[in-house]
Amino acid sequence: MHNVDADLEKKAFSKKYTKQIVIGCLVIIGIIIYVYYWAFINMGRLPRGEFLSEAISPDGKYTLRAYGTSGGATTSYAIRGELVLNVRDNKTKNIYWNIRENTANISWSDNDTVIINGHIIDVPNGKYDFRNQS
Repeated sequence: MHNVDADLEKKAFSKKYTKQIVIGCLVIIGIIIYVYYWAFINMGRLPRGEFLSEAISPDGKYTLRAYGTSGGATTSYAIRGELVLNVRDNKTKNIYWNIRENTANISWSDNDTVIINGHIIDVPNGKYDFRNQS
């Protein structure tokens, strides 16, 4: 004799735990993605560094400031480039990060394109980060 109620109860139990397992896996994947972004993509956490130089865009809308950082014994020298939005209350954001450099050669090819140590960046949304280059 086959018990229909037992089969329905078993299916409900299985469906409930399958849903919980899927939600748990999605939470774990979300945490892994967040930690990866925090550690390898987010440029807001870069070390401040020592001011090296700056260059203002031809139209005066932007200033690019370069800072040199020393990682000490564990990492090599690096350059951090900070874009200053002169027309927006001097808001700043990091747009350049490269290791094994200790000088910054900055030039503007036009109002919205800056070249830092040979890397061309369209501002204000472009960036160069050695960690994300393939």
